[in-house]
Amino acid sequence: MSPSLPSPAELIPALAHELKALLAQKQINAPQFIGIRTGGVWVAQALLAELGHSDEHLGTLDVSFYRDDFTQNGLHPQVQPSALPFDIEGQHLVLVDDVLMSGRTIRAALNELFDYGRPASVTLVTLIELEARELPIRADVSALRLSLPADQRVKLRGPQPLSLELRQLSAATA
Repeated sequence: MSPSLPSPAELIPALAHELKALLAQKQINAPQFIGIRTGGVWVAQALLAELGHSDEHLGTLDVSFYRDDFTQNGLHPQVQPSALPFDIEGQHLVLVDDVLMSGRTIRAALNELFDYGRPASVTLVTLIELEARELPIRADVSALRLSLPADQRVKLRGPQPLSLELRQLSAATA
């Protein structure tokens, strides 16, 4: 039986509350937000709005060239350049993604970030964390943790309104 997925609009307030508490505990007052294209950018925008901040200085990463499956799968046709409108050297960063599954996208994002400089810290925030890790990467803050069968995935649709879709993979891609 497939789980029923909540609306991102229901998840974002809890995500914002948990992030705010974590940043206060770490005594981080003015972090820079970076969304991983595309879904992570949408979640970061919604999160910043919930926190009462502008997304004017939101950084975006496109990790396509940093993925470890780049040579196997080729380049996604909609690759866009990353845009970091601030210096990350010594900054506290909040890295936002939509769905954390294997950890490979986050590994690629961290590799790219360190090419720009050495941040003081990186806090990882995801809307959903699937219990399907291949690398030892876990979100600091996640709105929902799910365990799905190997032939199912969660996809964030957006940007307005944000919605979650449960996808069934074919036997060849599972």
